[in-house]
Amino acid sequence: MSLSVTVVSPEPEVREVETGTTAMDVVGQDRSVLVARVNGTLKDLDYVLEPGDVVEAVTAADPEGLAVLRHSCAHVLAQAVQQEFPEAKLGIGPPIKDGFYYDFAVGRPFTPEDLQALEKRMQVILKAGQRFTRRVVTEDEARHELKHEPFKMRLIGSEGGADVMEVGGAELTIYDNVDAKSGERCWGDLCRGPHVPTTRYIAPNAMKLMRSAAAYWLGNQENESLQRIYGTAWASKDELQGYLTFLQEAERRDHRRLGAELDLFSFPEEIGSGLAVFHPKGGVIRRVMEDYSRSRHEAAGYEFVNTPHLTKAQLFETSGHLDWYSEGMYPPMELDAEYTEDGLLRRAPQKYYLKPMNCPMHNLIYRSRGRSYRELPLRLFEFGTVYRYEKSGVVQGLTRARGFTQDDAHIYCTKEQMPGELDTLLTFVLDLLRDYGLTDFYLELSTRDPKKSVGTDEEWAEATEALRVAAEKQGLTLVLDEGGAAFYGPKVSVQAKDAIGRTWQMSTIQVDFQLPQRFDLEYQSADGTRQQPIMIHRALFGSIERFFGVLLEHYAGAFPPWLAPVQVVGIPVTDSHVDYLDQVAASLRAEGVRVEVDASDDRMQKKIRNAQKLKIPYMLIAGDEDVAAGAVSFRYRDGTQRNGIPVSEAVTEIVEAVRNRLQIA
Repeated sequence: MSLSVTVVSPEPEVREVETGTTAMDVVGQDRSVLVARVNGTLKDLDYVLEPGDVVEAVTAADPEGLAVLRHSCAHVLAQAVQQEFPEAKLGIGPPIKDGFYYDFAVGRPFTPEDLQALEKRMQVILKAGQRFTRRVVTEDEARHELKHEPFKMRLIGSEGGADVMEVGGAELTIYDNVDAKSGERCWGDLCRGPHVPTTRYIAPNAMKLMRSAAAYWLGNQENESLQRIYGTAWASKDELQGYLTFLQEAERRDHRRLGAELDLFSFPEEIGSGLAVFHPKGGVIRRVMEDYSRSRHEAAGYEFVNTPHLTKAQLFETSGHLDWYSEGMYPPMELDAEYTEDGLLRRAPQKYYLKPMNCPMHNLIYRSRGRSYRELPLRLFEFGTVYRYEKSGVVQGLTRARGFTQDDAHIYCTKEQMPGELDTLLTFVLDLLRDYGLTDFYLELSTRDPKKSVGTDEEWAEATEALRVAAEKQGLTLVLDEGGAAFYGPKVSVQAKDAIGRTWQMSTIQVDFQLPQRFDLEYQSADGTRQQPIMIHRALFGSIERFFGVLLEHYAGAFPPWLAPVQVVGIPVTDSHVDYLDQVAASLRAEGVRVEVDASDDRMQKKIRNAQKLKIPYMLIAGDEDVAAGAVSFRYRDGTQRNGIPVSEAVTEIVEAVRNRLQIA
């Protein structure tokens, strides 16, 4: 008896196959094929096909295929852990970006030596070629079989749901690791799959255990603390090595390390986690970033405002943030209580909050007086410092902080003006990011989550479509982020790649029909009626601190001359040449260049090394011949040097590089 299936290889082809044919039978047994996509759903390669199935081979070149390989490797890790630590209880083990992890309940934290031993055990399992075999079980059967695994027992039923790899879908399944020769079961795990056919599909030299850390069961800090092992797995040894090399380069560029080495900023223990202080050199970079942004905003018709750091709770009740965002806010302060002379409470204290965003206060500025259609679009801009209570586990230097300054703008316009504003705004945002040296972008459109939003379907559809049209006009790749919008409106975010290919979310643009309603914002239209404006939220950098950290890593600390805290250092061959270089420095300062002369007791070569270590763009060296000729030796950051350059020529080159925001090595 035969049946018809469609095989995508690469063009769809209808084939007649026998009953009982598996996905592997039609896509082949090449070890690069990890799983099959059957009717759009990933299946194990031993999945038995049915009439009309559409079957596609999935390799590690497909992100979904690579995730399956990594999830299978997580199972091998769990097997190795229970061999090495028989008392270990299993948590969950999903694939993640660039790797996988698995959580365990064990008597003590894992050590680096433990990870080495576990990696060797995993290599033995991988080489043994154990088969991953799927088995459907009832809930009662699963409970009986997993009665010694307390965390797996809690997943059977409703606790885990479809959010974890272990359960979810129409059936409850266990995957057994079966010995290739004897057919005996070696190990098993509750899992919905799919998996690669055997452990030989995972190259022993293409996986590595990276580190261990504490983690809460299911990510809830009210639950038990477990030990998590992180690993990575790739399709080949070369890909693994490329990833490890990438990590080394990322470590070299880590903004927290560079911030300390270059004396830019720090995080004093006395202030608290996620709260940075900027040192003088970091302050220079920050000021230059802000000044240039201000000048561009002034030219684009923005008006500057300022708002306080805290407010009464009522403001965030009106905006809805206390309903939708309270977990991300610092706890309230209770102030302004009044008491009688005998100590009785006359007036209850009022709650004040540190602001987590600026938009409600900008709405109050808009509402402070009547507005006419002739004033619109009204573009309000603020460098506004906000505070968000990020959990300690996610705080990461400047890129995930608890206190930061947003370059925040809110644009109030008519519905007719909205398409043009969005188009102009996206162009403005992308051009400004390019000025700071980021050039590789794609856009992401975040849509409504009906469970975490307010407003009508019609309002959301109109706002989303306006953003989509504006985004497509930029000619960049547009990626859909379903359900990722804020509670009040959809957004487009600019995703930028840095010098080593990492993607960072930069600017966000949101269309908001809701807050104007909540704050009763109006304008008088041309026909005399009162109309509600459209509100567009826009943070160009996201935050000054985060953008600072991204640029620091993008440039690996070697900022272009216009952003460098010290743009030029004068290096005398001997002390007798200091006065000459002071005169050269004065000429540069007159042109607005930030310049220092190193008059320390160090030898000249040490001064050069110091300047290179601080990544200063230009070094001007002067000796007797230079003084006599009115010249300098012009040394660049990359070590190249030109001798006997007239001072006027050196000054002109530096000034033009700074003013034109040139990139240099």
